[in-house]
Amino acid sequence: MTTVAGTLQKKINRTPVLASWLTLLFAMAGIGLVSGALVFINGLAITNLTNRVPWGLWITVDLSAIALGAGAFSLSAIAYIFRVKSFRKISRMAVYVGLVGYTSAMLALLMDIGRPDRFWHPTVYWNIHSVLWEITMCVILYSSVLMVEFAPILLESKFMQRIFPRGPQIGHFLHSLTPVVAVIGLGLSLLHQSSLGATYGVLVARPIWFKPSMPVMFITSAVAAGATFTLAITVIYENLIRERQISVSLRNQVAAFAGLTMMAYLYLKLWDFLATAYYSHLPSRVDDMHLLESTTPYGTTFWWIEVLFGALLPAVILLTPRLRNVDMWLVVAMLMAVLGIIANRWNVTLSGLIVPMDWSPGVADLLPVNRYTPSLVEIGVSIGVLGYALLMFTFGLRYLPMFPDEDEHH
Repeated sequence: MTTVAGTLQKKINRTPVLASWLTLLFAMAGIGLVSGALVFINGLAITNLTNRVPWGLWITVDLSAIALGAGAFSLSAIAYIFRVKSFRKISRMAVYVGLVGYTSAMLALLMDIGRPDRFWHPTVYWNIHSVLWEITMCVILYSSVLMVEFAPILLESKFMQRIFPRGPQIGHFLHSLTPVVAVIGLGLSLLHQSSLGATYGVLVARPIWFKPSMPVMFITSAVAAGATFTLAITVIYENLIRERQISVSLRNQVAAFAGLTMMAYLYLKLWDFLATAYYSHLPSRVDDMHLLESTTPYGTTFWWIEVLFGALLPAVILLTPRLRNVDMWLVVAMLMAVLGIIANRWNVTLSGLIVPMDWSPGVADLLPVNRYTPSLVEIGVSIGVLGYALLMFTFGLRYLPMFPDEDEHH
């Protein structure tokens, strides 16, 4: 079996290594807690966020975590809506990745909204004209769906069976609802992912992002990166325990699905660029793009990180049988896909804010570019969110039945 860690494989399973790993993760979580406490006490004034640039690092973390969790609804839909039974073997891992992704995003949002004590307001005070309200409701409802899908995994764990013997029976009942839950989850997640892309069309730099392709590109990029991330996490786990959990056939199917979705994303991205930047000469968009490319590294990060390293190369690896059958190359594809998603979400968020338009009747003048660099407290919170996610993966893979022996979990 080709391994990622090679000769270091045996050392990974040793208790001292695990203890060191957990110490690092708890330290990261501690940094996040301290940073979060400082934000709660002092407010957003201690960050580098402003009225002109109200979204920064935390929103990038939020959007990236949600995108990487998109494997949950896509792989579950394939398994239970399209009835591809082989995908059920990896569906639990997909659900868990989705749960970790969405809860990580919620932690970032908890810091970003400024008044976390009012997080419940959108559920009571409906603003149906707001895209952000629709996103908030989808996040809440889809997170509830993920909890229902996750419940059987938790109830069937050895720990829960000791303290709650009837857990497996309840888990079996909840699992029987999976096809219905998968349909609901698919609808909610598609609405959510697409609305995230549509949000940037109503920002101050709407000439750049006000286009119908944004919602579709947000969905396809999230599905591609989420499926790749889920598969790579599975492969890493297999190497740590030195035992295969999914078949070669399933591995190839998931890799091909992720690779084809990534190629579809690249196709849309190419035509989006040609239609809105190369062939089109809309004055406001031309002015904004020129300002953006002349004052920021947007052009370089777009072509090199988003397109080449973040999408094209991972797609080549995933669609080449000789490469995707090597564990190391799958992990490399995952790392590049994650880098591409982060770069894309950062570029879309920041470029939508640092290129403002000053409007007055009959005149549209460009203002100076807004500047933004994350503060130490913003970085600290982000480190804490990452530490939380890695802790969830560490404990989940160690103690939860992610890969039951039977295709039907009972």
